[in-house]
Amino acid sequence: MATETGAAAAHFHRVCIYGAGAIGGWIGSGLARAGCNVSVVARGATLDALQLHGLRLHQGGRVTSQAVASSAAPTDLGVQDLVVLAVKAPSLPEVVRQMAPLMGPNTMVLTAMNGVPWWFLQGFGGMLAGQRLTSVDPTGALAQAIEGQHIIGCVVHASCSLDGPGLVRHHFGNKLILGEPSGKKTARVQQLAALLGKAGFEAPVSDQIQKDIWFKLWGNMSVNPISALTGATTDRILGDELVRGFISSVMLEAKEIGARIGIPIDQQPEDRHQVTRKLGAFKTSMLQDVEAGKAVELDALVTVVKELGELTKVPTPFTDALLGLARLHASVRGLY
Repeated sequence: MATETGAAAAHFHRVCIYGAGAIGGWIGSGLARAGCNVSVVARGATLDALQLHGLRLHQGGRVTSQAVASSAAPTDLGVQDLVVLAVKAPSLPEVVRQMAPLMGPNTMVLTAMNGVPWWFLQGFGGMLAGQRLTSVDPTGALAQAIEGQHIIGCVVHASCSLDGPGLVRHHFGNKLILGEPSGKKTARVQQLAALLGKAGFEAPVSDQIQKDIWFKLWGNMSVNPISALTGATTDRILGDELVRGFISSVMLEAKEIGARIGIPIDQQPEDRHQVTRKLGAFKTSMLQDVEAGKAVELDALVTVVKELGELTKVPTPFTDALLGLARLHASVRGLY
């Protein structure tokens, strides 16, 4: 099968960024610099800015601009070699309904998103392998729209923000961890890693991308919702010993779930807190979304952990408390 060997899917001339926010814009800018023919699906002010100024990136003290094709309609852009899916989880159902014109038999879809993706248990998970996670794909529409053989997982370790429509500011971090859901180091994933390396990213290929997803989630799933609830930056959250203790309890529940599905974490919560502390006072993406009045990604970060707890028979009282409070807070503001 061409998609398994990667033989027919390793040309990346035509690349479409779906989700021209901070991370999508940052990745797209790099791929355009590397010589790819980059297009962007965008609407409104972002579309206007891309057509007027190109895709702009503020990095290392200077602003660069890359000319990209852009349209609100995927039909205008045609079949792609690579689609970078860099949207927030709440907008995924609408996005996948519109993606068909971008998809050919060998199109690769790089899911550069936070949290646990809908394909998490594809070819992985022991007793749970192949199971649909209803918290992130309630109707199965995502799995139906983007079949498993198109997917390459991606874990983003970088901080970017938007200074304005189509204008991305890169703060720190430069790593995109890649992996096939099956864990196989196919030719296509290695060629994609080489392209991203050429584009200036650090792009290691993982033996088990689900483990990298879970390890990133292990820090995000608690600090993000708490920042959204309190409005606090990460230094203040971890500086409160009661809050830090609560976060550690949530993390221990997730650690046990991971151990039961084959992705053990060999750290303690306090080890992770030390890493987060070194990043200083920063606003999480979820707090930024709340302040901007955007829907929050609770399901992919917290609801899915509760669901995996139920599936693995791990009690999750601390995760449940966090989810209930964060969900109520977001619902009251019309963000969930």
